[in-house]
This record gives sequence, structure tokens and C-alpha cells, in this order.
Amino acid sequence: MPQDPLKTAPGRPDSGWSRATESLQNEQFKRVFIGNMAFFLAMGGQGVVRPWIAYQLTDSALSLGIVSAAMAIPMFFISPLGGALADRVERRGLIMTAQTLAILTELIVLGLFVTDRIEFWHLVVAAASLGCSFPLMMPARSAIVFSLVGRRHLGAAMGLNMTGMNATRVLGPALAGFLIAAIGVTGAYVVDLVLYGIALASMFTVQRLPPPEAARLEPLLSNITGGFKYLREDRFVSMLLLFGLLPQFLVMPFMTMIPVFAEKVWMTGPEGVGILSAAVGMGAVLGSFYVAGRSQDMPRLRLMMLSAITFSLFLAAFAWSPFFWPAVVLSLIANVGASIFSTLNNVAIQLVIPDEVRGRVSSFLMMSVSLPLLGSLPMGWIADKIGAPAAVGASSLLAVAAILLFYALSPALRDLDERVKAKSESI
Repeated sequence: MPQDPLKTAPGRPDSGWSRATESLQNEQFKRVFIGNMAFFLAMGGQGVVRPWIAYQLTDSALSLGIVSAAMAIPMFFISPLGGALADRVERRGLIMTAQTLAILTELIVLGLFVTDRIEFWHLVVAAASLGCSFPLMMPARSAIVFSLVGRRHLGAAMGLNMTGMNATRVLGPALAGFLIAAIGVTGAYVVDLVLYGIALASMFTVQRLPPPEAARLEPLLSNITGGFKYLREDRFVSMLLLFGLLPQFLVMPFMTMIPVFAEKVWMTGPEGVGILSAAVGMGAVLGSFYVAGRSQDMPRLRLMMLSAITFSLFLAAFAWSPFFWPAVVLSLIANVGASIFSTLNNVAIQLVIPDEVRGRVSSFLMMSVSLPLLGSLPMGWIADKIGAPAAVGASSLLAVAAILLFYALSPALRDLDERVKAKSESI
């Protein structure tokens, strides 16, 4: 276990925000934090630019689902490998290698677009390439935080990290939408590539972080299967992971439908895409901001249930709103709930798992990230048949029923607060 490099100063309240602030006093964590912010700002921007190009080329909601699925499928299957690698190779180098692959992919797409040779299948191939690179870096990004700040500050540092990441979900999509309207797709693409470059340069300044010795001694296949074995043996962690998947698969695919809502429902164009995406990100920021500032002994399960249901119900209201600006407010509130839920879920998992399997368990969290993209395919197909509002609204109500049923049938999940408290007291 890493040494705790940060201590609360005498006389200062040991609050969530004091711990979060102290995390930034760690120079290495600060560099990782800056690199993460630049990377996710670019990633958030591309989450608007790429679907916008696809929708303009095809005029089909299903095409958005196809592009998303092309990214999701390799993410889902490669994530266990990425988690195993994060536990057995130098984590900084792994992140930088995957970042370089992402930059090269985006450069190729930009070149095709500038030369007017871009076709829909190019976007599908590019999405698949990114789907191979992201699961290699994301588990390492999660594991590296623990290596730098230690378990005591992990909750606050991850809350701060997610606050910053979600802030980029405000700025990235909003900036991309406005840049598309002001200077075109090419300009938006160039800005995102510059941000990717900043992220890579920032990570280059971070110290090498060797993985735990125990993981390095195992064969790679054993590392991969070990993650599945751990989840099979630890029912609590596996149930917590599954609980986090429900809204990810059923509700979060609405993000890929934003261009459809902007173009066909409220007729707002790229500016509307930017505003809606910014509202989603602002809600996510407020939610993670709230979690980061709370004490470590908050009632996690009750708050997770409330936030998940809030997310689903307000998103249903968003989908059926006949007016643009009320829909913006509803999406903001919905995503406050989504952020609180996902942050609490991820932090709880990171708090209770041992370090030697941290990367591999984080890879399963990465697999969960791919689920909204996989869910975009059936949602896009349904949206083409009955309309985006009906598709998103129905999936949101289905999520409420699924969340309540999962809670009722999972005794392991209902032990959440006791398990986290026991682990915290053992530190």
C-alpha cells in the first residue's frame, strides 16, 4: 500500500473539500489532473463533432448508434486486457501509448474531412480504433490516482478528478457546438487535437509508476482471468458493478440522440447541440462537486437510489418536453443525479478493492462506460421507428423499474454503507 503523502493540517477540518484541495498540493497528482482535464475536454468535444458529421452524412439516428457501437464493442472486449496491463506494466507509459493512438486516429479523420473524402464508414473505423485505445488507458488512469494520493485521500481525489472531468463535459461539447457554428467542423477538430497534445505532454512529466509486484509475477492470462475470479468471489463488488450498469445501458444512450433532438425536435442546429451538451456536463459537474464536498460517512446507498431515480425521471421529462429551454433545465437536473450516482458507485468500488486487482476491476468500470454506446444502437433504431422523444422517455421509465427491482433482489447491495464504513475504519 502506498504511503499517505498528504495529511490534514492541524486545526483544519478534515472535510471532503480540504482533502480534495490537499490532493492538488501533490505535484504529481496535479500533473495527472491537468492531463486528464485536457484529454477529456478534447474527448467531450469529439463527442459532439463526430456524431454531427455522421448525422450530416446520413440524416439517420441509427447511424449515430452504429458509430457508437463501433467504439463500444472493442471497448467492451478489450477492457479486461487493459485492466490486466494496468496492474502489470508501467501505468504512465500505457496511458501515453494509448493517447498517441487516439491522436493518430483523429489526425487521419481530420485529413479525410479537409480533403472532402470523408465517408460514413471512415467514422465507423475511426470509432473502432478509439474503442481499442480508450480501454487501454482508462483503467490505468483510475489506478494511477491511488498510487499518487493513497487510500485515505482516494475518495476526495477521485471526487475532485470526476468534478474536473465532468467540467470538461460542460466546456468540451459546448465549445465544440459553438465552434462548429462559428468556424466549422475543421476548426473544432483542430482545437480538440491541440488539447489531446497538451494531455500527452502533461502525462510525459509524470513520474514512472511501477505496478504492484504481485501482479507483475503472474502470467498475463492469469491477470485477465484473475479479475473475473475476484468478481466471482466478491459478490458485494460484483453486485455494485452490476447496479452501476443499469442506468448506463438503459438511460445514458440518450447522449448520442442529442443531435437528433437539436435538429428534428427543437430545430436549434449546432448551437442547440452545444447548449444541450453543456447542460448535461454542468449537471455532472454539480453532482460530482456535491460528492467531493461531502464527508466520507455520507449515507451512500440511500443517496445512490435517490440520484438514480431522479436521473431517470427527469430525463423522461426532458425527452417529452415540447420546448427547448425547459428541456435544457430538465437535462441539467437529470445529470446532477447521474453524476452523484456514478461517482458514489465508482468511489465505493475503489475503496473496498485491494490494490493488486485495482486496474482489473477498473477495467470492468471501463466496460460499463461502453454500455451507453452499445445501448445507442437499439435506441437509435427505435428512434428512427417511433421518434427520439419516445425512445428516450420509455427507456428512462424502464430504468426506474429496473433499479427498484435490483435493490429489492440484492441483499449484498443493501450492505453498502456497512462495507464501506468497515473498510474505512481498517485504514
